[in-house]
Amino acid sequence: MLKNWGKELKEFILHGNVLDMAVGIIIGAAFGKIVDSLVKDIIMPPVGLILGKVDFSNLYLQIYPYGTHYPSLDAAKAAGAVTINYGAFLNNVISFIIVACAVFLIIKSINTLRAAACKQEEAEKEVTTKECPYCYSCIPVKAVRCPNCTSELR
Repeated sequence: MLKNWGKELKEFILHGNVLDMAVGIIIGAAFGKIVDSLVKDIIMPPVGLILGKVDFSNLYLQIYPYGTHYPSLDAAKAAGAVTINYGAFLNNVISFIIVACAVFLIIKSINTLRAAACKQEEAEKEVTTKECPYCYSCIPVKAVRCPNCTSELR
């Protein structure tokens, strides 16, 4: 049973779907970094400026200790304060929405291309054959004599 294990593992790893999945994961990780930078460095600064010079990554709600206020999230973390970091959560929600929209557009494009390819294949299939009026067999469109019943075609 364990004798063929190495061979089966090699076949599994080298199978096309596994390699495609690995490439997809690598590209997805790189795409995630680009989207994260897009949200943090390009989208959120103007939104924060419009909302009154707010840095979303620095928005937090301090739970403990009571009565103490820290100038930034980093200062609160350094002091060991317990915080709810809702600004980071907002950044992640916006990143997710951008990724979801990008994936939707990619899948929609692929589905459109597949539908067009299927229609083209159906159109090609319809044009390549016709029915013999005498024996009702399927013959090529360009045929002048039926290969089955040998009738001359108009």
